[in-house]
Amino acid sequence: MECLVDLGWSGTSTTEVARRAGVSRGAQQHHYPTKMVLVAAALEHLLEAQRLAYETAFAALPPERRDVSGALDLLWEVFRGRPAKALTELAVAARTDDELRPLCRDLNERILQVILEVFERLFPENTLPPDFVPTMLRGVFAMFVGLSIQNALDDDADGHQAAVLRQVKDVARLIVPGPGTPPSAPPERPDRTS
Repeated sequence: MECLVDLGWSGTSTTEVARRAGVSRGAQQHHYPTKMVLVAAALEHLLEAQRLAYETAFAALPPERRDVSGALDLLWEVFRGRPAKALTELAVAARTDDELRPLCRDLNERILQVILEVFERLFPENTLPPDFVPTMLRGVFAMFVGLSIQNALDDDADGHQAAVLRQVKDVARLIVPGPGTPPSAPPERPDRTS
């Protein structure tokens, strides 16, 4: 993943990964005979490591910050981190790489599934309709991907990403109230019969 962030997809090679890992090329090829096998294993490891790191960081927050606002702050930190940059690099490269595309085709869905599982664990008593949560999280995910790409280019020099995050947290607090806060009415589902 470090190679992907530092060198991009085209600059990442199994030789460079072996060099950085301090293992012989033969040892690397024994465990991961191709670049695709290596990247697939790294993806699995990265997704699980990110989930664990996120849940650990959330649990370490002061009790008054263990709310949807704190959760979004942590998620934004994840999206700005090096592992997320590696995933973005893979997703962008897969657009034009026929060999990489099958490996990354369901990457967004897998990340969204992790986000959904974590959300349900962190906020089990939310009052949102079950079909609303995946769509809401899909929107947050898409927005954070876009914001993180912009952040990689300008490091939020003008504060635009921070302004968007503040507004998203304001709306999220209305939808997913913190512990001890009475929930507002869940969003109305559109009448599909009319």
